[in-house]
Amino acid sequence: MDRDYSFLDSLDRGMYFEKKEYDGVPYLKYDEVKDLLPAPIVTNHQEWVDCYHYAVRILYTNIHQPAEGSGFVSNFVDAAFNNDIFLWDTVFMTLFCNLLHPFVPGICSLDNFYCKQFDDGEIPREMVRDTGKDFLLWVNAFDSPLYSYFHNHYGFRMLKELGTLAYEDMYKPNMGRIIEKKPYLTLDNLNHPLLAFAEWESYCHTKDVKRLRMVLEPLYRYYEALKYHLRHQNGLYVTDWASMDNSTRNKHLGLAVDTSSEMVMFAGNLTDIMDELVKYGYDVPDYEKRREELVRDKAILIEKINRYMWNEHEGFYYDITFGERQTRIKTIAGFFPLVSGVADEKQGKRLIEWLEDKEAFNRPHRIPVLAADEEGYDPRGGYWRGSVWAPTNALVLRGLENHGFHKLARDIAVNHLDVISKVYEQTGTIWENYPADEISSGDSDKNEFVGWSGLGPILCLIQYAVGLSLERKEGEPTVRWEISGNLIKGGMLGCKKYWFAGKTADFEAKDMGGSLDVTIHTEDCFKLNLIYQGAQHSISVQGDMKLTF
Repeated sequence: MDRDYSFLDSLDRGMYFEKKEYDGVPYLKYDEVKDLLPAPIVTNHQEWVDCYHYAVRILYTNIHQPAEGSGFVSNFVDAAFNNDIFLWDTVFMTLFCNLLHPFVPGICSLDNFYCKQFDDGEIPREMVRDTGKDFLLWVNAFDSPLYSYFHNHYGFRMLKELGTLAYEDMYKPNMGRIIEKKPYLTLDNLNHPLLAFAEWESYCHTKDVKRLRMVLEPLYRYYEALKYHLRHQNGLYVTDWASMDNSTRNKHLGLAVDTSSEMVMFAGNLTDIMDELVKYGYDVPDYEKRREELVRDKAILIEKINRYMWNEHEGFYYDITFGERQTRIKTIAGFFPLVSGVADEKQGKRLIEWLEDKEAFNRPHRIPVLAADEEGYDPRGGYWRGSVWAPTNALVLRGLENHGFHKLARDIAVNHLDVISKVYEQTGTIWENYPADEISSGDSDKNEFVGWSGLGPILCLIQYAVGLSLERKEGEPTVRWEISGNLIKGGMLGCKKYWFAGKTADFEAKDMGGSLDVTIHTEDCFKLNLIYQGAQHSISVQGDMKLTF
């Protein structure tokens, strides 16, 4: 059967995104901004700081201007994987680029996906970097109902003829209607709906409400497209390989706990964005109607995930098959209900037990994407059969923070940072993924990977080792600085040129052997919650300050 891509050339794209052309403003090069970027201080672990500076230098080699004729509209950070740009890679890169804003084109990298959005709301997850063209294998060139190209490539469920066994035949057989709109893209191209998560995380750090206004409509249309094309008749969400290419979970998918949980997040983040815009006086189209639908969608989906995917006996969330049977394979996806708000307090505590289980996920390098006690686990990494991946760690960390498990989040983040830094000392580079059972690069074959692996040496260093983050509170921006007694003992901890909500400050703390000397240098005013040795101190910062605790 011949594949026909000619329809792509006649389609309007990006109609919901107001930025239509590249402004031509070049990004600043590393040598021009290096003295303006955050400068972490961890005197007891200079190797972490060295790895941070290496990661930032490599990041700057992966920044690009849109190529002429590509149709891209903003400077962008590249995934560092190949010559394509990837949606979920870029989403995770924005999380550490927020800390380097405005000197790195981080969140604006997502503009190049919004400007390629189809009229039904679909957004491709992969496009060719230099041409702006779609990655053709992920295009529905057969004008078929939803199908997956990678059936044949990985052999999860072999398609004898492309286009004859569509996913609707498996997951929407009894809906009593014909699927009126066939997707422009294949199932491979429609996964991990994390765009709204990235935008909300960025907003929480930058407080750029104008950007929220610009991205709301593309996000809402994308949500509606995924809801239309990927929702199973039982209310959960379909995936095939979930971008975890060779995971043992894939032969059973099915209905995915990560994709379904991410759609809960999507509805929640959209609601937050709309509420924030209304608070600042912006007009939100069909606000009441859309908000009501999103709140209802979220509540229904949470109930479905807990009904079908939660295993009360084992205390874990599992993918399920189209026959609604739990796969009973413990993967990192089972923790996504933490970050999405699906798991309640009791379920969260039971998931924590798995994260602390040394036979499963608490390995020398935390957290493997497949539990070590599962069949097929590869102690050398094996890509998605046991490696530790920065993006999945980042989502678990956010989930732990949301549930108040701050100490465990810090323990995991510092462990991840420490391993990446030690392997950097061994090999002189940062890798795409790492084995969980040894301090090495394992069988990973992609180095200089910044890329989403920059989450470890950048975000984990500043947010968890140094301890600086911006609290999610109403009103004046409030910095949270949680100083670890173990990390500062006999030394100094801090960060110069820490940027947040349009403000900049230098934070330095020194252990004086029984007391703590804190110096803050800033020209701005903000609130600071400093946490040290179990005590919290609320401070109104106005200009330079010296404090002793």
